[in-house]
Amino acid sequence: MIELRGLTCGYGDKIVLRDIDLSIRKGQFFGIIGPNGSGKTTMLKAITRLVKAAAGDVFLEGVDMKRLHVNDIARSLAVVSQNMPTLPMTVKEFVLLGRIPYYKRFQFFEGGNDGFIANKAMELTGIAHLKDALMSEMSSGEVQLAFIARGLAQEPKVLLLDEPTSHLDITHQVGILDLVRRLNRQAGLTVVIILHDLNLASEYCDTIALIGDGRVRKCGPPADVLDYQTIEEVYKTVVIVRENPLSGKPFVLIVPEEVKEKWQKGS
Repeated sequence: MIELRGLTCGYGDKIVLRDIDLSIRKGQFFGIIGPNGSGKTTMLKAITRLVKAAAGDVFLEGVDMKRLHVNDIARSLAVVSQNMPTLPMTVKEFVLLGRIPYYKRFQFFEGGNDGFIANKAMELTGIAHLKDALMSEMSSGEVQLAFIARGLAQEPKVLLLDEPTSHLDITHQVGILDLVRRLNRQAGLTVVIILHDLNLASEYCDTIALIGDGRVRKCGPPADVLDYQTIEEVYKTVVIVRENPLSGKPFVLIVPEEVKEKWQKGS
């Protein structure tokens, strides 16, 4: 679905990512993890052409994205950003923004089946009852669902999510990711998601790419990527990795400095 070949990019003279080679298959739930400043968000911006590649190429279904019109990209890729501004519009008005890539020339308002598609997106995300609520008056979890609904209204092939669980409690984190996984499994939607929480990435992602110092340090199933040696090397912190007794996925435990010092003295 998406392929990065030798991608090198950044901002001005500052190179953030170097020689990135990744292949994301159709229907995959693909996670991107890494320390702050490692280039995770820059990678999503490069995929959507918000950041220009200094070298290398990005392909969408085998086509060089430099050859695609911005509307063609928007009809294939939907982005759910981590930045959630409060907006003076209703939820339905906000979700309908996802239909703009389908507007004809000189069309300024929704028409045809746009309303039906927006309603379906709100139903899928469980916010249909909030369609007349103002975005500025909703909780963070509800706003995040509205952003996902707007993305679904684009009828994309790929949903790109940049830390969608940031600032949410565990109930909303699990709710958001359960929803995204249902869309992935039941509707065949390809998902590319940036996550800070290694345990959420482990539980939900089929494949994880670990980014460190602007390069792909490791890529594969969670069990292959989330070993303690790799995590300690990239994140520069001590961890313990165990197996979740229910899912069998890796579970990462942090080791606070005080605990580490006590253990070292005891040993």
